[in-house]
Amino acid sequence: MNENIINELSQTLNITTKSITSTLNLLAEGNTIPFIARYRKEVTGGLDETKIRAIETAYTYGVNLQKRKEEVKRLIDEKGLLTDEIINKIDAANKLVEIEDIYRPFKEKKKTKATEAIKNGLEPLAKIIMSFKINGSLNDLAQKYLNENVKTVADALTGAKYIIAEWISDNAYYRKQIRYLTYHEGILTSKKKSKSIDELKTYEMYYDFQEPVKYAKMYRVLAINRGESEDVLSVSITINEDLILNFLKEKIIKDLSNPELVEVVEAAIKDSYKRLIAPSIEREIRSELKDKAEDVAINNFSNNLEKLLMQPPIKEKVILGFDPAYRTGCKLAVLDVTGKPLKITVIYPHEPKNEYAKSKEIVLKLIDEYHIDVIAIGNGTASRESESFIADVIKSANRKVEYIIVSEAGASVYSASPLAISEFPNLHVEERSAISIGRRLQDPLSELVKIDPESIGVGLYQHDVTEKKLKESLNFTTEKIVNQVGVNLNTASPSILKYISGLTKTSIDKIIKFRDEFGTFKSRSELLKKKILNSKTYEQAIGFLRILNGDNILDTTSIHPESYEHTKKLLNYLGIDIQEIGTEEIKNKLTNLDKNTICTKLNIDNYTLDDIIDSLIKPNRDPRDMLPKPLLKKDVLHLEDLKVGMKLQGTVRNVIDFGAFIDIGIKNDGLIHISKMSDKFIKHPSEILQVGDIIDVYVDDINLEKQKVSLSMKQPTNLA
Repeated sequence: MNENIINELSQTLNITTKSITSTLNLLAEGNTIPFIARYRKEVTGGLDETKIRAIETAYTYGVNLQKRKEEVKRLIDEKGLLTDEIINKIDAANKLVEIEDIYRPFKEKKKTKATEAIKNGLEPLAKIIMSFKINGSLNDLAQKYLNENVKTVADALTGAKYIIAEWISDNAYYRKQIRYLTYHEGILTSKKKSKSIDELKTYEMYYDFQEPVKYAKMYRVLAINRGESEDVLSVSITINEDLILNFLKEKIIKDLSNPELVEVVEAAIKDSYKRLIAPSIEREIRSELKDKAEDVAINNFSNNLEKLLMQPPIKEKVILGFDPAYRTGCKLAVLDVTGKPLKITVIYPHEPKNEYAKSKEIVLKLIDEYHIDVIAIGNGTASRESESFIADVIKSANRKVEYIIVSEAGASVYSASPLAISEFPNLHVEERSAISIGRRLQDPLSELVKIDPESIGVGLYQHDVTEKKLKESLNFTTEKIVNQVGVNLNTASPSILKYISGLTKTSIDKIIKFRDEFGTFKSRSELLKKKILNSKTYEQAIGFLRILNGDNILDTTSIHPESYEHTKKLLNYLGIDIQEIGTEEIKNKLTNLDKNTICTKLNIDNYTLDDIIDSLIKPNRDPRDMLPKPLLKKDVLHLEDLKVGMKLQGTVRNVIDFGAFIDIGIKNDGLIHISKMSDKFIKHPSEILQVGDIIDVYVDDINLEKQKVSLSMKQPTNLA
């Protein structure tokens, strides 16, 4: 383990070297991040999943960086050119690009203008010119280097300039400084290509756009890049060239006494910058901007996905899943409290059939017959028309019924998937979609894990980021949430089990096969006894797998079996019967304990003790239950009903770099710009809002022509 890298990480991540070392050791032993975060807090100092992943990622980068340093040293040494100065420069480099800059002069070059000039014997001439000391005229000097490939003095001087230009370009110090100047003084510029077609004017704001590179907004970087890839925009980084050229002249030209030599070197400097350095530096900076923009976008996706997956389930409610459509009709799925479909049907309340009265009668009958509590309406085509229809139906219902608009992003992907077909082989795609929409309300996590995370659609510029990076980040987020919540071993689907710490497809198949043959697991220990999991997989996974109504009441909790003995000792020490778990009595007995004394007596660490106590108080604890419930509605709102300054309650649907989209019950979600979120400066809307939040907003502006509404979180002060 590299101590230098660990020390650097400690400063960068603000985590102790002890915690970093311990975490890396746990990872090296094959422990998963969710397991380490949940059951090895005493080793890591309580690091969460995000910090553990940051350590793993940063350390891997550091190791790879160190490997490249050693490789570059070896390559230079093989040429017999490695010096202490070069070694020190390589060791001091913090980025891969800096190492490559140092290595650049020693690389085997392809055929270039400079290599051809060297081949033609002009390198000595270039060296003499760069010494700024010659006897006689430059023409006389150049004459000495004429040959069958170099016919004239002009040819000789041109070749020498090419060599000097490449020397300048290969200088690591110059490149580093020019990169710095370009980033801090450069302007990111985009222009519409003269013959390009942008019918929808998607990139209109970038037709003639400029923004300082150092202040470039990452979402704009992604948009500009996409416009460039679609051949609508031409993009470049512009800078005052004199700033760069003057810097190079100051560093390179040490003697101004010979104007002839100065003129040649100045020409070489200009050629070096324009032909070799500038294009390369621009590519590097734009690549860096793209990487940063991707990281911001992917982080935004992950944050939104986390909040979406953590939405509280609507428990013990009969749900009507409603998949809206026009021509093909609205598909309905009645789901019992467990998500089991009880009835599938279709209605045609909208054009072209317009069977409004008949459709209303069918829905009212379903409400009465199945005692429907909530109607979940997908937010796709015909969603708002369906909302108006359901709001009207509810007014005539004989029982209390509410509705909610549910995001159906990815529902069609799931409905046509092999998984959906295996679940409901006799149903059509649209009917499966109605079931999925209803289940998303009953248990968002269990239903959404059936869909590839990138198909859920919580963010912007999804197709503008590296697919592999996005997938890895979203999978990590999903894995983190699934393990934080935990699953019922006897009912969990393969879709959610695949995110459980340590489980593989083979082990999941064994679990499903056992359930199919024997019905249910009675205890966690059966997974070992029946050889369904090996000891390592069991260790990693078992704490996240719950068994309700089994042989051991501790199996309902998130307490790891390795801590069962400690738990029993604690209960005996406090005189508590194990059957009191989850009761009000045990809550009273476990509150205000002298934890330090107990830790000493029972030889247990504080982290594990806290986890045990929390699990004994709430054995089947679901962290989602602590969050605000989804906002259910009874009536619909129209854009024409709104007035500037009106106060509304809405649900955050998406958080993006420049604001957030809020469902306030009209056809299109309203937008809160970041500037309307707080009187205080905020860097990103996620500091204020998260997907699924229920918030109060005020109507800031209404555009009837575009059917858009702008919202504000700031209470208006200028209304009469």
